[in-house]
Amino acid sequence: MIFEEIINFIRSAFNTPQGLIQLHTPYFAGNERKYVLDTLDSTFVSSVGAYVNRFEEMMVEITGAKFAVATVNGTTALHLALILADVNQGDEVITQSLTFVATANAISFAGGIPVFVDVDKDTMGLSPSALRNFLASHTEVNAEGICINKVSGRKIAACIPMHTFGFPLRIDEIKEICDAYNIKLIEDAAESLGSYYKGKHTGSFGLLGTFSFNGNKIVTCGAGGAIVTNDEKIAKRAKHLSTTAKVPHQWEFMHDEVGYNYRLPNITAALACAQLERLDSFVENKRELAATYKSYFDKVGVPFITEIEGAKANFWLNALLMPNLEERNTFLKMANDNQVMCRPIWRLMNKLPMYQHCQTDSLENAGWLEERVVNIPSSVRF
Repeated sequence: MIFEEIINFIRSAFNTPQGLIQLHTPYFAGNERKYVLDTLDSTFVSSVGAYVNRFEEMMVEITGAKFAVATVNGTTALHLALILADVNQGDEVITQSLTFVATANAISFAGGIPVFVDVDKDTMGLSPSALRNFLASHTEVNAEGICINKVSGRKIAACIPMHTFGFPLRIDEIKEICDAYNIKLIEDAAESLGSYYKGKHTGSFGLLGTFSFNGNKIVTCGAGGAIVTNDEKIAKRAKHLSTTAKVPHQWEFMHDEVGYNYRLPNITAALACAQLERLDSFVENKRELAATYKSYFDKVGVPFITEIEGAKANFWLNALLMPNLEERNTFLKMANDNQVMCRPIWRLMNKLPMYQHCQTDSLENAGWLEERVVNIPSSVRF
């Protein structure tokens, strides 16, 4: 059976004939221990310290954005980004239904209401044509330049596309559409650190971009997040809000607005800095694994998802397309029964109880992908 052959090939790719193969494991073989011990010796383990500053500098160097602000995780980065984009209670935010739940949850945290628009099959990310069609059919820009949803009567304040599994979507087209409708663009680049589209790093196209450093990401510090932007005023306010909106003073405690305890701890940033030093080698390693996978799956006739023209993906998680839901589930059971960890793509957000009320378009491609996409082991191999 082809599924058994696939499982055996994955084992051979990781040189692991027996035992558990995780979906994605972190790799610590650089300066992680040295930098973490340095924070312990310095006693600066909380939200102030040299490694937090260095982490932000490294994110600027990597992404090409002018400013970066560290946060405790990717979800808090998204939440702050929505606040910084002036998303208010009752505003609508367009995003994709095929995404990790944090994208929709962050919109809810900010008081927004998600609107779910379809994805492209080849990128698994927000579709420019679907976005264009939705806006043309359901919205109008009023005399004040505000995009209004004619169905709900609400303002559409922002749009959050997500670069699924590290594969860049057609973000330049999304930006053009958002600009035409005066909708602020926030990129959910949580999974795409080290990915580029037409020579620009993901997360750097919109007003704001956000990243995650969760334990399963290509670069991890256990948690961690970052906001990037080219707007100095926004960057300063992001840092202010993430540090409880405390007004600097030698001894007084003064806070000038509702703020958040979202600042990345120095001890965590130390781990992140050591990991970021290895990013290029991690991406190279993962692209080599993806090439190995693609060569095999092309031969056996199993569709393997790869980058579109103009994109350079980090291949954070490799993905296959199964013929249908039944065969997807058969493969997942067989692989996991044999200790080769594989998983399906997420359930569509509009199928979750808290988002069933949200407006959607047809979500035809999202539904098709939901029944077929399978992630296979994708860890770096050194």
